[in-house]
Amino acid sequence: MPAKNPDLHGNVPDRSDVVLLLIDVINDLEFDTGEALLRHALPMARKIAALKRRARVARIPVIYVNDNFGKWRSDLNALVEHCLEDGVRGERIVKLLKPDEEDYFVLKPKHSGFFSTTLDTLLAYLKAKTLVLTGLTGNFCVFLTASDAFMRDFNIVVPRDCVASIRKNDNDYALQQMRIVLDADLTLSDELDFRALLKRAHQQARKNVPKPDPQPEQFGRMKKSA
Repeated sequence: MPAKNPDLHGNVPDRSDVVLLLIDVINDLEFDTGEALLRHALPMARKIAALKRRARVARIPVIYVNDNFGKWRSDLNALVEHCLEDGVRGERIVKLLKPDEEDYFVLKPKHSGFFSTTLDTLLAYLKAKTLVLTGLTGNFCVFLTASDAFMRDFNIVVPRDCVASIRKNDNDYALQQMRIVLDADLTLSDELDFRALLKRAHQQARKNVPKPDPQPEQFGRMKKSA
């Protein structure tokens, strides 16, 4: 295999300074606190769905970063099918946020989207500088993913109406910590300007020395779900 493969044979055709991440939104919510989380997650899902449509118009790549629920053989398509067909609590969330064929996905074994996943490599191929983080839960997986993104020098945007936690107070506290500690932009999703984010990221990128490309690696693209 060559040291570099500029087009990845079509596996990662996109290139964008800004990327939208949906964290753990493919979730059956079948756990003890799932009902409490659903109350906050449903309005969040509606906001994310609208934001994703705008991202698509702006040609912003979308990456689903999702837990594998402890099943190393599972994949996102199997999780989507389970959530849509098995009468689970999270069905309404997944109907709103079902992945599209052109979306990317990264399956994660633990809480952060970066831990033991291909997210770093995928973001490098996309040439991403700014990450827009959304999903579940604000005080846990979103927060830890944002922390790892901060350590990798990404610009972080967390639309505050696009994350949810079991308890609102915990969610609000996590958002404030992301703002204070991680310098996260908490702009509401309706007010988020993708064109402005792209311009800002492009200007910042011109001031930095580009990082070398990583070694080629396969990335999943979503298959159409029934």
